[in-house]
Amino acid sequence: MKTENSVLDGKLTNEQLGALTRRFNEIIRRINDHTLKQGEVMKLLQEIIIEKKIPDLLGVIKGTHEIEIKLIEHVIDCDADPRGWGVLWVEHQKMGYIKFDVSKVKLFKKIKRRRKPLNANVLSYLMKNQHLIPEEWKKDEKGNNICIFFLGTIFDGGKGHRLASYLTWSGNEWFCSTHSINVRLLKYYAYF
Repeated sequence: MKTENSVLDGKLTNEQLGALTRRFNEIIRRINDHTLKQGEVMKLLQEIIIEKKIPDLLGVIKGTHEIEIKLIEHVIDCDADPRGWGVLWVEHQKMGYIKFDVSKVKLFKKIKRRRKPLNANVLSYLMKNQHLIPEEWKKDEKGNNICIFFLGTIFDGGKGHRLASYLTWSGNEWFCSTHSINVRLLKYYAYF
């Protein structure tokens, strides 16, 4: 005896399997379109399948449970010595602890001496929390990829060369490294 939603042996009906496959194909399409992030989808699936948090999620869907929404403050220690860049830093402008708020970050095409340039610690934090990086930082108004330099930390490139860390969109992921400040790239400078 079949019920509407299942069969006696516990297996999905062909109709249910087709519906599930269509949902997974939609998830894959959205990941490929960059409207969903693959890492976030995998984390959610792990929480549902492996960590068995599905009863809580179903409770929210059914209206028997609710989720408390709490704004996460992203606090960055901009006084810490920059780590993980593989080069020595020679200048590091300390800014104390800052609450990162992208609306307070300004990008300029020219260096602004009276503004506080963001340092390499901010870039390191953004690479660990890429959901904080705005879409507008990928390309300029003409559709060209841009490089955003963080001049609050200057690195020693050897032989008198000065380097700064930068962030750029590679076409499918965020990428950061160091480069000469004088390089002829379409570049912006990040200030707080």
